[in-house]
Amino acid sequence: MDDRDIRLKRLRFRAWHRGTKEADLMVGGFFDTFSEQWNDAEIAWFEGLMDEEDVEIMAWAMGVEPVPARLEGPMMTAMKRLDYLPIVE
Repeated sequence: MDDRDIRLKRLRFRAWHRGTKEADLMVGGFFDTFSEQWNDAEIAWFEGLMDEEDVEIMAWAMGVEPVPARLEGPMMTAMKRLDYLPIVE
């Protein structure tokens, strides 16, 4: 297993064990949908995002709070689309 695989495995765990079901679905769903295509810079961005609080990540993704400049860009734009979330009825 190479460094990339180890990083992604660790990130998948962190993405799906955020502390609340809502955060797990948002962050974990984003990870599962997009992570296979990430380059090293995008993996590093997500690693940084994992250090943030769930309520802030969710607020940024839903557009109710401004995104810090260090996290703004294509990855956050993709997260804001919310099209990766499963529809639960």
